[in-house]
Amino acid sequence: MQYLAILGRQPEISLAELLAQFENVRKISDVVATFESEKAPDLSRFGGSLKFGQKLDVSAVEFLANFPEGKITLGVSDYSKKASSRSAQAEALRLKRILKRQGRSVRVLPNTNGPAISTAAAHHEGLGTKSRRAEIMLVGRDQYFSLGAQNITAYARRDRARPARDAKVGMLPPKLAQILINLCGPLKPAARILDPFCGTGVVLQEALLMGYRAYGTDLSDRMIEYSRRNLRWLEESNFYLAIGDATDFIWQQPIDAVVFEGYLGPPMSNPPAEIKLKEVKQELKSLYHNVFKNLSSQLESGTPVVMAIPAWLRPDGSYSRLNLLDEIEKLGYNVKKDSGSGLLYARAGQVVAREILILRKK
Repeated sequence: MQYLAILGRQPEISLAELLAQFENVRKISDVVATFESEKAPDLSRFGGSLKFGQKLDVSAVEFLANFPEGKITLGVSDYSKKASSRSAQAEALRLKRILKRQGRSVRVLPNTNGPAISTAAAHHEGLGTKSRRAEIMLVGRDQYFSLGAQNITAYARRDRARPARDAKVGMLPPKLAQILINLCGPLKPAARILDPFCGTGVVLQEALLMGYRAYGTDLSDRMIEYSRRNLRWLEESNFYLAIGDATDFIWQQPIDAVVFEGYLGPPMSNPPAEIKLKEVKQELKSLYHNVFKNLSSQLESGTPVVMAIPAWLRPDGSYSRLNLLDEIEKLGYNVKKDSGSGLLYARAGQVVAREILILRKK
C-alpha cells in the first residue's frame, strides 16, 4: 500500500526516519515523500512527519460518501507544485456540491494560510482520526486521505508536564527522541533499548510509549531519580535504571539497541572562541572514545547505535563538528556515512546543535 508523509521542520531528518523504517521511500518535494508499507503506519510513533495519508483507490467523492450518516467536516490540502489556497478551496467546494446533491451535509474548512490545512488545525479538528472528519491530500493527480496529523498536544504534555525537568542538562525534544529510536531501523517487539546517558529519561519515555523495554544509566544519581519519577508519571513499569559511568559500566544483557543524546558540553549563548572550542572538543572526543570502546565489548554484532552529539555554531553560520566517524569505525562499528548520518538538528541561530550519528556494531 502506498502512503504519503508530510515532512517536518527539518525535512532531511524526516526523510532519514522514513528511509530507516519503510520500503520504496521517494521524496516528491521539500515537504512531501511517499513510501510503501504492508500495514497502515502509526503517526504517533514518528517524530519527523507532520501528517500521514493513504492513497485512495476510489474517487474522493466515493470515499466521503461512504462515511456514516451526519455532517462531514472536510479539509483539502494541495501539495502539488502549482497549488494555491484558491485551488485547494475550489476542490473542497466542488466535493461539497457533489455530496450535497447526494443528500450529505458538509462543512468545509477554509484554506486561510495556504494550499494546505495546517498541522495544528488538522489535529484540533481531528481530521483523519474522528468520525466523519476528513482531509483529502492532493499531489498532482494522486489523491490521499489523511490518517491524522501530528498530535502536538500530546508532545507538549510529555515535554512540559513531566514532574522532573532540568534545563541545565539539556531539553531533548520527545519528537527527536522518537526519531533517534526509529533511525535504528525496524526492531523486534519489546526490544530492549539502552540509553547510557539517560538524564531525565526522554529517550526511555519514548521507547516505552513505542512498546519497547527501557534500560537507562547515568553518572548522576539525581538524573536517575528524575528518570524514575518521569517514567512512573507515565504509569509505565517496563524499565530498569542504574547509576553508572558510561565509560566503564558493565550493562545487563540483552541490549537490542543503544539510543542516546550524549553530553553536549557546557551551555553556550554565543559562538565560542576557537581556543575554547578546541578545549571542549578535546574533552568530548576523549569521553566518547572511552564510551564507544566500552560499549563495543558488550554489544552483539549488528546492534544499532544511534546518538545525538554536539556541533557548535561558528561566526560564519556554519557548524563545527566533532568528526568522530573514523575513530569510531576503528573501535568496531560500521558507520552509516550517507544522508542518514551526520544530520544536524538545530533551530535557526542555535549555538549548540545536535549532530545525529548512526552506527552498527560489526
